[in-house]
Amino acid sequence: MNYGYFDDANREYVITNPRTPTKWINYIGTLQFGGFVDHTGGALICKQDPTFNRITKYIQQMPSSDFKGETLYLRLPSPSGRRAGDDGEYLIFSPFFVPTLDAYDKYECRIGLGYTCIISEMHGVRTEVTIFVPTGATVEVRDIKVINVSDEPIEVDAIPVLEYTHPDALKQFTNADWIPQTMQSKAVQDGEYTVLIQYPFMYRDIKVNYFTSNLPASSFETDRRKFLGDNEYGTWANPVSLQNKELSNTQAFRGDNIAALLHHLGTLQPGETKRLITQLGQEHTLDDAKQSIETWRNPKSIDGALDAMKKYWDAYLNVLQVETPDAAFNSTVNIHNPHQCHTTRQWSRYLSYYQLGLGARGIGIRDSSQDILGVIANDPHGSKDFLKQLLSFQKQNGSALHQFNPLTLEGNEGDSLERGDRPHYYSDDHLWGVLCVTAYIKETGDTAFLDEKVHFYEKDPVEGASVLDHVKRALSFTRNDTGTHGLPLLGFADWNDTINLAKGAESLFTSHLYGRALNEFIDLLDHLGKTDEADEWREAHAEMKSRVEEHAWDGEWYFMYFDHDGTPVGSHKNQYGQIHLNGQTWAVLSGFASPERARQAMDSVYKHLNTKHGIKLSTPGFNGFDPNYGGVTTYPPGAKENGGIFLHPNPWAMIAETMLGDGDRAYEYYSQINPAAKNDIIDLYEIEPYVYAQNILADEHPQFGLGRNSWLSGTASWCYQAGTQWILGIRAEYDGLRIDPCIPSKWDGFKATRVYRGVKYNITVNNPKHVCKGVENVLVNGRQVTGSLIRADEGLREVNVEVTLG
Repeated sequence: MNYGYFDDANREYVITNPRTPTKWINYIGTLQFGGFVDHTGGALICKQDPTFNRITKYIQQMPSSDFKGETLYLRLPSPSGRRAGDDGEYLIFSPFFVPTLDAYDKYECRIGLGYTCIISEMHGVRTEVTIFVPTGATVEVRDIKVINVSDEPIEVDAIPVLEYTHPDALKQFTNADWIPQTMQSKAVQDGEYTVLIQYPFMYRDIKVNYFTSNLPASSFETDRRKFLGDNEYGTWANPVSLQNKELSNTQAFRGDNIAALLHHLGTLQPGETKRLITQLGQEHTLDDAKQSIETWRNPKSIDGALDAMKKYWDAYLNVLQVETPDAAFNSTVNIHNPHQCHTTRQWSRYLSYYQLGLGARGIGIRDSSQDILGVIANDPHGSKDFLKQLLSFQKQNGSALHQFNPLTLEGNEGDSLERGDRPHYYSDDHLWGVLCVTAYIKETGDTAFLDEKVHFYEKDPVEGASVLDHVKRALSFTRNDTGTHGLPLLGFADWNDTINLAKGAESLFTSHLYGRALNEFIDLLDHLGKTDEADEWREAHAEMKSRVEEHAWDGEWYFMYFDHDGTPVGSHKNQYGQIHLNGQTWAVLSGFASPERARQAMDSVYKHLNTKHGIKLSTPGFNGFDPNYGGVTTYPPGAKENGGIFLHPNPWAMIAETMLGDGDRAYEYYSQINPAAKNDIIDLYEIEPYVYAQNILADEHPQFGLGRNSWLSGTASWCYQAGTQWILGIRAEYDGLRIDPCIPSKWDGFKATRVYRGVKYNITVNNPKHVCKGVENVLVNGRQVTGSLIRADEGLREVNVEVTLG
């Protein structure tokens, strides 16, 4: 079944059938204030911290037909002819489809950049609702337009409703005594308008939530029991209170707090529109909110904010736009992938439809470092500031904490603390920052960044150390933290959180990440003219390469680990997990694999791990819990890290293949996980076709092809890098812009525009001989140049580049 289509002209995905297999969501606002909105108008909103400052109650595990967080009811006189205000029945329906599940004449949910717009027509009424958080504001706005599309006058009431949660989101579900005793709401008249404020008793002098609108409300409700009616045996699908002329005007002093405002929009003539604007916000006091309330009651402010948001995204996306023969590739690269990268950079792994935000996980050091790599070109200054924050969670010894809370800035070692018999650090966390530092300087040329001071987590010395020193300490920690074979120790885990071997285990992934980071740092030192220092690190790279090549080759592929007793993991001799994807791809990315072994290892990936829905992380899957391996064995075979198609590492295979020159295979890998290419198999795939998933069930699982955990995944950043920097081959380097494509041989070429250091590059790539890779000729503003590096020239505003492959 088809559930929607891509509208690239408007930079939207349009859902046309609300009965999607799962809730499909979009993000509004930022972690400072915002959350996600599902395609039927439900919303989970928080301010700064989804765990300790959540505002709306959204329970993901409840059925899709249930009310979740927010909705809108419209009310018409009963079709029997009774008029509003009589004792008879009203026709109640939600233009969002949920929770009333009415038949609709038209339904669209437009997933935009920073907003969601739901359009529906039923019972002669068209409703257009745009949901967003204005830039820099701490308020969710719902701009509601109600239009009479019938041939007769229609009397319409509108009742927006939301349900609050306790700010401590976990306690909401674990303490059914304390929570309802503390929740309180009251109504305040602001001239002709009603403002409903809500707070838990202990927070009343610290922060209040408020809900109001731009039209006078005739009545209100703040008590869920009163709203649903009949001692809550009334339902969200048909609240008893909406059959009364007015709501009860109850101010809830305990219990389940809601906010509902009843607006009599009056009699709409055919073609007439009424505009209702609601606001949900949070400030220290209601007085602090008054200026914001006045601003967002004004329709001109709403229109201006939406226009400003469009201009922001125009500038953000115009950093890179492409035109290739593949429409799905274009939709993903031009719009939805960079949008997902932006969202993932904002939210890390903190809150999604799958990451419930109920624990204290916070912002991941490893996760967010990789997220930065997907947004540096579009937001270099923001990336720099965030990178400095991440570096501040590095320890003086060069290792790093695993995560931190963005409100308290307290870091911790993550899940490694749960097992006393395992190390309490991750062997890869600190190394990702090296890739971020070098990528930032390549994009901006800002070498002065290396001298900026960033403190360590211990805050000693107080003034901190230079960014350059942070990089050196990270590399030195791994160089010295080695095991029996001279390879880096695994710690609690490397990138793969779920393989938790005993103390003394060694990680080939961390070996290769270290090698990649070394190469990036060596290139930086060479650029800075520090050749002698670069030579010292070249020796370190050669040293680790020789150890990998001596100990880690299994005959047709590389091992993934050595257990504490020296037993290889990821070997054909193992019963489970005989070959691991990351051991092969990163052997290429690190430069450790010889050309022959690199090709053999990647051919083994294609032979043993590739499927039509993506590349498996390993095979065969473990078939039963084994505490010696840890979390990986808690999943059934073919799911998540246990032989599932874990998408985050798939682009590493794409990059490896482009480095080996095979554009056809790299493109095959890209296409088989491109969500836009799955729009026609949604009943199998189930989740949003406009963002990448974290994982897809693999062929050892009965539900092969089912996707899960969309949005907040490192898949987004790495697929964007793989698609743009390695398949299209447009990547920033220290001295200029490299254009070195590795494309499918069937392509005639492509076009792209790339803004780099303030200069717009108009790029045309021709492929007359239908090769994958190999730059034969380059013209820059009509003049032939040697090589594929276009030197940075900030004296120009626009440069035309024509590349011919051959």
